[in-house]
Amino acid sequence: MFVFDKRIANLAVIITLSFITFWWTFFIFHLPFDLMPVLLVVAFRVLASLLILKDYSLSWSKASQKTFLIKAIVYIAAFLFYMPILYGTLRISFLASELFFFLFVLNFLVYSYYYLQNKSSIRKTKAVAIYGANKAGLKLHQEFRDSPYRVDCFVDDDATLQKRSIDGIPILSLEHFQAKYGQKKLDLLVIAATAVDKTPQVYEALGKFFDEVQVLPAIETPLSSQEFRVQLKPISVEDLLARHPKDLDQEAIASYIRGKTVLITGAGGSIGGEISRKCALYGAKELVLLDHSELNLYTISQELEHYNISSVMQSVVNLEQLEETFARYNPDVVIHAAAYKHVPLVEENPKEAVLNNIIGTKNTIDLAIKYQAQKFLLISTDKAVRPTNIMGATKRVCELYVQNIDSKNTDIVAVRFGNVLDSSGSVIPKFKEQIASGGPVTVTHPEITRYFMLISEACQLVLQAASLGKGGEIFILDMGEPVKIIDLAHKMIELSGKRDIPVIFTGLRAGEKLYEELLIEEGEFATIYSSIMIAPTSHYEIDKLQRDIKQLLQTNSVVEKLQEIVPEFTHNKGDK
Repeated sequence: MFVFDKRIANLAVIITLSFITFWWTFFIFHLPFDLMPVLLVVAFRVLASLLILKDYSLSWSKASQKTFLIKAIVYIAAFLFYMPILYGTLRISFLASELFFFLFVLNFLVYSYYYLQNKSSIRKTKAVAIYGANKAGLKLHQEFRDSPYRVDCFVDDDATLQKRSIDGIPILSLEHFQAKYGQKKLDLLVIAATAVDKTPQVYEALGKFFDEVQVLPAIETPLSSQEFRVQLKPISVEDLLARHPKDLDQEAIASYIRGKTVLITGAGGSIGGEISRKCALYGAKELVLLDHSELNLYTISQELEHYNISSVMQSVVNLEQLEETFARYNPDVVIHAAAYKHVPLVEENPKEAVLNNIIGTKNTIDLAIKYQAQKFLLISTDKAVRPTNIMGATKRVCELYVQNIDSKNTDIVAVRFGNVLDSSGSVIPKFKEQIASGGPVTVTHPEITRYFMLISEACQLVLQAASLGKGGEIFILDMGEPVKIIDLAHKMIELSGKRDIPVIFTGLRAGEKLYEELLIEEGEFATIYSSIMIAPTSHYEIDKLQRDIKQLLQTNSVVEKLQEIVPEFTHNKGDK
């Protein structure tokens, strides 16, 4: 079966177009048509097309800016060869005029063919605006051509781009967009990936003008080879609360983790799991994943099965078994994320909280020192600051142990931060479930506030802080401004599109307080990173602390003994 070769068509266009442009140029210059120089130029152009950058094989339907540039290079190169030969026969101004006319018509034909071949036959029924006239925004613009969406405008805060356009589509500032569209509703706003750190401001300024808002993956998330349009996702509360610290030092983290054996307790939990992933990505020589939950340990082990991992199912409370693990793997770095963190459950089980949180931490620290680990990192919490619940008080005792134990050659540090978005047991998954079931959404108090950070960002900053530690420090992560939980609930309802879901108040639970803090007293120290600070050292005679911890295991008055060790602990028994 005969198949027409479009490469031959390309050469035919070169020949035909050359005759046409020469005829026109002879006419404009009021000269009689001369066939010989035309044949010479055609010969050089055909040879250049065959030999230089394979111009004759370029696909017109897949043309790009590079296609037009290649064609200009090819035919200018041919001009440099035939111009000296024809000099004297024809003026340089004649030859140059013909060349530029030839290039103009050729590229016009290529672009016209490209446009007609790629013009979508889909009816454009929906209007979209793209925030970000950047590479991601331009790629999205191209991909929307084969969809029901019509790109009405770009929005960008770069003043050098504003009042300009892309293919006739205007680039507007936020103010110009608001002035132009007023109360008119468009169908879709897309926030391009490179503007991810401005997502909350963009949403607040523009969200009300659109029925739907979508975003590309976060800037630190590698975009896959899929079309960007396929990767778009509805904007979420995580996108609006993300912190995106500017001083995240990937190389410092990598140099701290690379080539080391890292033991992670609570490796299957929200924080422990994300730290395990990050340590794998940053090049740990071996990961020892320790968790007493069979399901959690299985899940994270399956996820990281392609890395050098060892899965250990045991509790940090069992000192004898834990020591066997230390003796077997001799870890360089120990990251202790294992803890009971759910405030109401811990309130109902104080002795278990003391056993798991305090004794488990003490066991792990003592073994890290005994087996000469280079560094021990405790994951602490803002609830340890002037605690009002048993969970926070137990974590404060652990902080005191970190700061006052004789660590010998092991650097022992703690990192304190607030809530992480979407962690197990946190308020956001609970709100999502309540919204999905039609409500109501329950908030304990209209004034309650919390700090929030993405799990990924928090864990990277945890590792970055640990890389700074010399021993005894409690690092504090900059969590930004606290968020009122009632505002969070309303925002999640708004994003769900189910605006009629009610919010009801249920009263503060046992151990819960209105405002979380990150410091016990003023006087934090700065580090080389603005996102990380160091809390002042709290001194506690270590022998007394050891005795107090032992007595905690024996007493029936856990709260009273915790208040003796942590005087700032004021127990809140809740509103009901």
